[in-house]
Amino acid sequence: MATGWAGDNAVNDQIRDSIADEVQRARDSLPKGPGLDFCEECGDPIPEARKRALPGVRLCVQCQKEAEADRDRQAVSPYNRKGSKDSQLR
Repeated sequence: MATGWAGDNAVNDQIRDSIADEVQRARDSLPKGPGLDFCEECGDPIPEARKRALPGVRLCVQCQKEAEADRDRQAVSPYNRKGSKDSQLR
């Protein structure tokens, strides 16, 4: 008989499903296919251990750090887009 109430584990199930979705999204964003022997940015050789650890890798460690730092800098916004309209108008 349906009562309209969520089961005892509904919140835990939702959390588990959300985590599983995020893990899959992260896995899907990883590089795929054959990696490169040399960094596509600077041309330095990519160590064999890095290629084994990250299949599909295209950048050396230093260039990867720089690319992530650039991406992080671009992600910062001076606007509070999560706040209410009132907080943005002040």
